[in-house]
Amino acid sequence: MGHGFSPRVLVLPKGSCFPQGFLFYQAAQAAPGKTGDACTSPADMVRARVREMEARLLSVTLALVLGLIGSILAPFVAARSKTIGNALVVAVPALLFLFFLMQLPAVGEAPIIEVNPWVPTLGIDLTIRLDGFSLLFALLISGIGTLVALYAASYMDEKPAFTRAQFLLYILLFMSAMLATVTADNLMALFVFWEMTSLLSFLLVGFDSTKLAARKAALQSMLVTVGGGLSLLAGIILIGVTADTFSINALMADSSALTQSPLFSAIIILMMAGAFTKSAQVPFHFWLPNAMAAPTPASAYLHSATMVKLGVFLLATMAPIFSQAAWFGPTLVAFGGATMLIAALQALRSTAFKAVLAFSTVASLGTITMLIGLEGEVAAVATVGFILAHALYKAALFFCAGIVIHATGEPRLSRLGGLASVLPITAGATVLAAISAAGLPPSVGFISKEYLFEAQLESTFTTIAVLIGVLVNTVMVAIAVVVVMRPFFRPARRALPVHHGEATGMTVGPVILGITGLIFGLAPGLVAKSLIQPAASAIYGEPLDASFYLWHGLTPMLALSALVVALGLLLAKYWNPIHIALRRRRVFDRLLTDRGYYWVLDSTLALARWSTLRLQNGDLRIYTVVIATVVTFAMGYGLIAGQGPVFPSVPHEDFSIYMIGVTGLIIVGSIVAALTTSLVTAIIGVSLAGYGLALVFLLNGGPDLALTQFSVETLFMVIVTAVLLRLPLVFRTTRSRGERSFDAVLAGVFALAIFASVLWIAAVPFNPVIPEYFAQVSYTEAFGRNVVNVILVDFRALDTFGEIAVVAFAALGAWALLRRHNVARKKPADMPAKGS
Repeated sequence: MGHGFSPRVLVLPKGSCFPQGFLFYQAAQAAPGKTGDACTSPADMVRARVREMEARLLSVTLALVLGLIGSILAPFVAARSKTIGNALVVAVPALLFLFFLMQLPAVGEAPIIEVNPWVPTLGIDLTIRLDGFSLLFALLISGIGTLVALYAASYMDEKPAFTRAQFLLYILLFMSAMLATVTADNLMALFVFWEMTSLLSFLLVGFDSTKLAARKAALQSMLVTVGGGLSLLAGIILIGVTADTFSINALMADSSALTQSPLFSAIIILMMAGAFTKSAQVPFHFWLPNAMAAPTPASAYLHSATMVKLGVFLLATMAPIFSQAAWFGPTLVAFGGATMLIAALQALRSTAFKAVLAFSTVASLGTITMLIGLEGEVAAVATVGFILAHALYKAALFFCAGIVIHATGEPRLSRLGGLASVLPITAGATVLAAISAAGLPPSVGFISKEYLFEAQLESTFTTIAVLIGVLVNTVMVAIAVVVVMRPFFRPARRALPVHHGEATGMTVGPVILGITGLIFGLAPGLVAKSLIQPAASAIYGEPLDASFYLWHGLTPMLALSALVVALGLLLAKYWNPIHIALRRRRVFDRLLTDRGYYWVLDSTLALARWSTLRLQNGDLRIYTVVIATVVTFAMGYGLIAGQGPVFPSVPHEDFSIYMIGVTGLIIVGSIVAALTTSLVTAIIGVSLAGYGLALVFLLNGGPDLALTQFSVETLFMVIVTAVLLRLPLVFRTTRSRGERSFDAVLAGVFALAIFASVLWIAAVPFNPVIPEYFAQVSYTEAFGRNVVNVILVDFRALDTFGEIAVVAFAALGAWALLRRHNVARKKPADMPAKGS
């Protein structure tokens, strides 16, 4: 299935006026006949250099890199100079927002592709893909990120400088990771940035680490989302195996290999599981409301424009391909509908201000998931419109909730009231955001709700989809009324102290977002063609002419909107009795909360404790027996599957008296080490075997390996001899006769399995391709003449580094144990007196 777009990608060959490998779409706009042709005059060279500079300055990659650098540096400046640092913290996302705003005309014509090689041998690169849908997310992430940064700088104003800078650093790094995720074309790169957002959200949710609730919520969010990330990774790997590419753009151009693969259904399931965990879909809906333990700026950012929408972003991006499976759409409708209903029910049962908003976010994510599963152009427009409207009003509502809680210290809606006179700007911003959240005209929320109902009416799931939509949106209207009336316009039941007034930095954000929601509703043409249409076309898979306007006439959608508003007002009136009745039904606590998560977590920990007691009980013999048994069975299975060992034909001239003597030395040393009861004799036997192996390397043309083995054996002798000075030189037998017999049989079978495996390997025809390759490229590419050393420190650099790290950590562990042992052995008289 083709995407329907031709992305502008420029690959400049040798001889052009641009550096080789410079790949940016803007250069495609060069003068006709010049791009890719060799420069023939100084004027051509000047024009080419100008075009090159323009392309570099307009590079999305460059913008993201500079944004990352600014995200790291700005908080450190804020730690030293609050005024300058706060300005820089706000400037970083603001400049990124302006940059992405400049890309609207270009993306409206075709996606932007920028190729940045990373690990080409594995098909992994850092290619940027900016189409209408990813640009919508980039604008929301950077635009709302600007307001979040401004809000956070004021919210954390009274915190110590280091704490404030730390939080701002997490927020900006989170923004950078989000931008990298939504603009990544390579699925492997997308996964890397996807996991970065999970780790950074863990730091944000658990920022107040002194609170148990924050620590538990952070751990829960990370376990759920990272667990889903593993499922996503498995799906991505299968895509690479079946389609031979990780590029989203390549898959959009030709997905036949993927869709015709027998693994196609498994791939969809794996990637859906990863998306569901990220976007809190049933049965993973519980983690997102618990993440309200995060400071309000993080909550507003997480729940409006960033991490929780990554799951639906991935589903919508891959929908043109995945929708070729007939069950993909109905599955999304089912899970999205279930999430909507459960979240709406939980919102009615919630008491905290932020918790009510959090469950409404889960319901909104379910709505987006359902819309992605519905077919048709209207569903694509409705998806984009709802994402835009929700980001605007939900961020504003969280901002306002944070101001209220920050000012009063009271998180529960039932205890709030009468704050309109004390927090008038916050009250006004809440009203503006609530109008859009309730879907009232003339807000963008009203338009998105109209398209939602139209998409549901046109789908094959009309009855159930419309019924769920009416029920859930009724609750959304009631929530909008409650969050406005209770904190601000209902008389307070008791005197409510107000510790803080309305800081300008905290009120600017919700006011701007609330007004923007009304402006986009009154003048939808501002975003219809420039933003809504390219984004809807991207997720629909073909260019479409999207209409997005306020008045549709007297339609069934308008009737449904009026019905929802009327039912919502009625529900808001009877909110208290319904809320109390639902709170008393404990069955909901058992079925709809995170009890299942804690059952799985507790069971996993119990299994870990049981397996640790059984398999890691401190007995070295048990460890050796388990390892030897598993390896023996594995080798035996391999030999049987390979039709058994084959005795190779070894030329007679390869045998020598020296090799026979060395082999005998190794055998004698091994037998002595196994049978003796003296530690000294055992060490001598092991050393004989080790030195014999070094001689084998030497006789077979491996002097460097022989030298390494000699060095290791010598160090081993010295160290073990030093240890022996602290141990009895003769050890007594602690194993029973039966255990010794079992160990002897196991050792014999293990030796036979290794012997047979070596015979089988020796009989396999030798493939000279690999050694010839290393011999040819070791000097030309790695600049080393010693092929073995080049393999270790260059071609297998990460493997060697890992081995060094293991040895280093083992040495640190041994040092820590020995240091603790020496401290414990100190006599009391040697210890300093208390208080000295």
